[in-house]
Amino acid sequence: MLDDAFRQIAGAVSEAFGGPYHAATLTYPGTPVKDDGGSIITPGTPVNVSCKAQVDVATEAMRLDAGFMAEDVRLLIIGPDTLDTTPTLAISAGPFAGKVYTLLSAGRDPLGFGWECRGRFTDGGAGAPQGS
Repeated sequence: MLDDAFRQIAGAVSEAFGGPYHAATLTYPGTPVKDDGGSIITPGTPVNVSCKAQVDVATEAMRLDAGFMAEDVRLLIIGPDTLDTTPTLAISAGPFAGKVYTLLSAGRDPLGFGWECRGRFTDGGAGAPQGS
């Protein structure tokens, strides 16, 4: 309940001052329909969840993770009640509008009202913030 209030406050402040959280969409892949032999008949319909996200430089802890690459970023996401690494994140407003990230890790942010994720820009890192 308190985390909902913090999410609303962060979203309202961000909208009033133009950031740091911007409109984004989490896209979960659809559940494929398979035939008896295991072949996919239809890929399923993706599910989109609206959220707000901030793109930031990776934390030192993220840099120490196995598989860390220079284009990895820290993504702070507010909106969804649960989050894992299944969806992709598409930023639709702000300085990273049009960028899509895969999620490599997901956990509660330090304040506990959103999600802190390690993400990788899907087109080779051109959307990574300076200093990452």
